Amino acid sequence: MRSISVFCGANFNGDPLLKQAVEDLAEVMVAHNINLVFGGGHVGVMGLLADAVLSRGGKAVGVIPKFLMDKEVGHSGLTEMHVVENMHQRKQLMNDLCDGIIMLPGGFGTLEEFFEVLTWLQLGLHNHPVGVLNVNGFYDYLLKQMDVMVEQRFLKPANRQLVITSTDAVELVNLMENVTIKPDDVWFRDRNLS
Repeated sequence: MRSISVFCGANFNGDPLLKQAVEDLAEVMVAHNINLVFGGGHVGVMGLLADAVLSRGGKAVGVIPKFLMDKEVGHSGLTEMHVVENMHQRKQLMNDLCDGIIMLPGGFGTLEEFFEVLTWLQLGLHNHPVGVLNVNGFYDYLLKQMDVMVEQRFLKPANRQLVITSTDAVELVNLMENVTIKPDDVWFRDRNLS
């Protein structure tokens, strides 16, 4: 992987374990010469991660909609900054610029971004590995909900396995670098979706 898009919060809750996870992720990305692609903000977990990557000599590429430049305080010290028109363009460009995707703790926006690119993967629109850095059990219930979706037959087991999960940043990046992506597209492959 040359670049990883990271979806994460525009807020930071002060959790020292999350701060350490951000530092660890920045460390492994820079050590593996992996660029950061992120939402472009200087605030919250976004800003912590960008600063951690940049302080280690790594590259950080921001993608931010015009209307969020002020609200999320667009980061002024990035390697590159792309200003787009809307949230959909943000996700699309972040996906286009990366070779993998990681979700860190965040709120509704983080979940929305993650599930859209995960759906794109399921549909075969990209083949980037998708990971969850489950810091201090933050996503335990969300991951359990995915298991319930499989149990209730709304999600194929093969597609549940597309979500690579670890509590450790180094392990997560290593898993993502060595995964074979195989979505189960049987449910739509033989149908005319147009």
